[in-house]
Amino acid sequence: MRIAQVSPLWERVPPPGYGGIELVVSQLTDELVRRGHEVTLFATGDSQTLARLESVTPTALRLQTDLKEPAAYEALQLSQILEQAHRFDIIHFHTGFGVLPYTQFLKTPSVHTLHNGFTPENRRVFHKYRDRHYISISDAQRQLNPTLNYVRTVHNGIDTSQYPFQPTPQTPPYLAFLGRMSPEKGPDKAIEVAKTAGLPLLMAGKVDVVDQEFFENQVKPHIDGQNIQYLGELTHQEKVELLGNATATLFPIQWNEPFGLVTIESMCTGTPVIASNRGAVPEIVARGKTGFVCDRISAMVEAVAQVSQIERQHCHEFVLRYFSVAAMVDKYEAAYEKVFKTCQNQQSPWERESRNGHGAIASSQLIPVA
Repeated sequence: MRIAQVSPLWERVPPPGYGGIELVVSQLTDELVRRGHEVTLFATGDSQTLARLESVTPTALRLQTDLKEPAAYEALQLSQILEQAHRFDIIHFHTGFGVLPYTQFLKTPSVHTLHNGFTPENRRVFHKYRDRHYISISDAQRQLNPTLNYVRTVHNGIDTSQYPFQPTPQTPPYLAFLGRMSPEKGPDKAIEVAKTAGLPLLMAGKVDVVDQEFFENQVKPHIDGQNIQYLGELTHQEKVELLGNATATLFPIQWNEPFGLVTIESMCTGTPVIASNRGAVPEIVARGKTGFVCDRISAMVEAVAQVSQIERQHCHEFVLRYFSVAAMVDKYEAAYEKVFKTCQNQQSPWERESRNGHGAIASSQLIPVA
């Protein structure tokens, strides 16, 4: 198929450090290319991809400190896509609700992966365009907005070869936290768990401008360079070492996160996850087998004492089976085929002939999926 992947411009693909959406887009795009699809990635100009790259900005918007109106670049990206839409069999948006009002002008089928949560404001937009084709990244995410036209759930996947198995955690032991320094991610809760459990905590992740006050007041005062360490943003290799050498990774989220990529990254290295019972966590962490799903902070503290019961090999094999890039892309290919055929059946004979006459493949020519 001829596929367009549309990534947010705030971060490059793949992200140099932390950035869940862009990492998923990178893994998906490159694997589709390897499978023989003709893929174009609409992303920042510094993105690295096997696909054809189209961009309206040379670098990630978050790095452009003198930027006055980021939305201008998003408008340019959208214009670029609308102008080239006829070149594709399907357009896959990863950019949220902002593009929805414009998809009515697309004759090319499109699909939208919902990477983020729902707010009172964006619910109104999603409700108005509830008939679009949506892909949820967890079943829990669907429950928060069940009226949308969901094609299927596709759990995020990772390139498991980039997260080597670490059979033995580091001695002396420590706990790890990886994520944005924001109230939703719960770094302050991770500090509370570590202090109560009596283990050092190594923390890593970026501090966005909107979270600076929270970081200064709720996190920074606890950082002593010994028991509580903040490592800042890490490279991929540094991230893998942080997770793989930990006794456990803390994931004390304070919101209904639709997925949580760090959970599978940690488990792939063999490190169990101790997580809040919110959002997609129960779908990702196998209770008592790859980690613990907890309703209270006190339960997370108790889980730290029990984490040695978890077999690290089982954590690794669990991710290989259910959360690999191959497993993710198999499902996305099936979703593309379903949307393509649905849209073709809704077109008039003239429209179908016109699209096929301009180089679009017929449904019988789709690459088969398992």
